[in-house]
Amino acid sequence: MDGHDTDDPKQSTADMTVFVQNLLQQMQSRFQTMSDSIISKNILFIFSTLIAFYRRIDELEQSINDLRAEMGQEGTPSPSTSLKPKEDPKAADDSA
Repeated sequence: MDGHDTDDPKQSTADMTVFVQNLLQQMQSRFQTMSDSIISKNILFIFSTLIAFYRRIDELEQSINDLRAEMGQEGTPSPSTSLKPKEDPKAADDSA
């Protein structure tokens, strides 16, 4: 015969074991490759989203600074300061 006697159960079992191990190794390798690819794409997506987010924040910050410059303000008044009614200096003079 050719040395591969199919009647030998030990040889048949060993061949099947090697075949299954090779198949599992190939599947694991393919799964790892796909997993790495997915993770890389997700990381790139998250990174590009963060960059766009920070660029937008910078644009908004610049717009706020431009508006302040147009209004002649250097500092930011607190909301409570801007809500207080201004006293009329003429009213104070009239009461005397």
